[in-house]
Amino acid sequence: MKKILLTGANGFVGSYFKKKYAHKYNIETFSFLQDDFESLSLVGVDVVVHLSALVHQMSGADEEEYNRVNVEQTLNLAKRAEESGVGQFIFMSSVKVYGEESSKPYSEDTPCKPEDGYGKSKLKAEQELLALEDEGFKVAIVRTPIVYGEGVKANIKNLVNLIRKVPILPFGGIENRRSMIYIGNLNFFIDTIIEKKESGVFLVSDERALSTSELIELISKALDKRVYLIKVPFFETLLSFVKPSFHKRLFESLEVSNNKTISKLLENDKKSLPYSIEDGIKFMIRGED
Repeated sequence: MKKILLTGANGFVGSYFKKKYAHKYNIETFSFLQDDFESLSLVGVDVVVHLSALVHQMSGADEEEYNRVNVEQTLNLAKRAEESGVGQFIFMSSVKVYGEESSKPYSEDTPCKPEDGYGKSKLKAEQELLALEDEGFKVAIVRTPIVYGEGVKANIKNLVNLIRKVPILPFGGIENRRSMIYIGNLNFFIDTIIEKKESGVFLVSDERALSTSELIELISKALDKRVYLIKVPFFETLLSFVKPSFHKRLFESLEVSNNKTISKLLENDKKSLPYSIEDGIKFMIRGED
């Protein structure tokens, strides 16, 4: 049984991984907030799964703090792991390294042009980690779009709450494309990377992207609630002026094409993903069995 050190174990993704794979791996946890880094021993650890981070803040955050948490702490952990003989380091990154919304899908080979402090810190950490890699120390970078599932917060949670309360919404006929990944599929990718001892950059997502209208329809179905989507003249234009950040997320596209990742990890068999989008939305609302 492989021994894994997991950071961010109390977070959204980490808590799922710890519960789902406790039978498969010997999982130890470490918190930069609660534990003493100086006394951390990684001797005997096979894999570090580094999930803890200063996540993207809607109101922004100090770039220095992003750098301290997402770059410096990451590198300190990776260097200690390499010195201790850990064979694999998995780093949770983000599609934010590419930039913001785009009319063209991002791929593993798309040039990275992050626009905010969070994306810049993630890209810098990626670059520094890959520079540490050698034959005995493999580095895997996992870039994710929005991750959803039971207990999700922020924008998805707000959308679910809105659908619960309001039967008529002005989001009909939206034809954007937004990629997401169900937390179960994300952890499946992490598990596969560990199993296959892979390294490199991986871009992960569910089987297809959704429009905002499709997403609302799937959520309302999972809630067993009838919601009417209508098109309101000038609503999109008004929202783009009043709440540009909301407009981007509701009307613009952020799609990923992860063909290379699928080919490398799953041999082009997308059916190997354990959860469909419909399953993921349902489990986000009702929880997994």
